[in-house]
Amino acid sequence: QVRLVESGGGLVQAGGSLRLSCAASEGTFSRYAMGWFRRNPGKERLFVAAIDWSGRSAYYSDSVRGRFTISRDNTKNTVYLQMNSLKLEDTAVYYCARGGAYALGRRKEEYTYWGQGTQVTVSS
Repeated sequence: QVRLVESGGGLVQAGGSLRLSCAASEGTFSRYAMGWFRRNPGKERLFVAAIDWSGRSAYYSDSVRGRFTISRDNTKNTVYLQMNSLKLEDTAVYYCARGGAYALGRRKEEYTYWGQGTQVTVSS
């Protein structure tokens, strides 16, 4: 069973930065794409960013491109989401997820394992 644990969420003022981390429990982490999604209450989970197994390719949603950066450290089984220039509309619960082996996708259906989520709140 794969376990993903997010950390780094919190309260930040608009324009500020946060870095989310997601640690995976199992050793084959380096084979899989990893993604970040977010959800607001009553709404569907939306794609934010994804990175391929090597860390050389990444996708971003239009709403975060240029402000957020996804990265990974395969020696630590960890994926990161650096969030800069945060806006009120970035407030959400952020989830990391494990995708396909040697693949990269934007759809949540392509992701099999999910973390419990971490709350990010951006205040004015």
